[in-house]
Amino acid sequence: MANSYSFDIVSTVDMQEVDNAINQAKKEISQRYDFKGSKIEIQLINDEIKLTADDNFKLTAVIEVLKGKFVKRGVSPKSLDFGKVEEASLGSARQTAKIVKGISKEKAKLINTDIKDSKIKVQTQIMDDVLRVTGKDKDYLQQVIALVKGKDYGLDLQFTNYR
Repeated sequence: MANSYSFDIVSTVDMQEVDNAINQAKKEISQRYDFKGSKIEIQLINDEIKLTADDNFKLTAVIEVLKGKFVKRGVSPKSLDFGKVEEASLGSARQTAKIVKGISKEKAKLINTDIKDSKIKVQTQIMDDVLRVTGKDKDYLQQVIALVKGKDYGLDLQFTNYR
């Protein structure tokens, strides 16, 4: 029997599913009546999605379609970090959304603090964009998972490498 158990808290995004969601959103937008005659673009460049629409109202509708496709493809909309809306030429609106991969140092410290404050007998270790939790009892690890799932950190978190 092992003397300690561990798991990793990570935030990953399947880029193939992101690409599929964007393609489905493009297809739906091209077929929808309320978007007929509109110039709408959705582009995936590296880890950024660039959205362009005729006005703010249509841009908001495009974002809702995109989020819906993300959910259907099993990708959390929390993995999108939207920038501010910019005014483009001829009154059109433009916005970028960064795809968030990994846990930032600030978020990792916040999660770490919450785990420490809970007084659950585990140790945490921040390793780049992964947070490792180690404990002597599997029940303590289950309590940590329940604690982290119960709070909203603005990230899509997964629990991997459970040993």
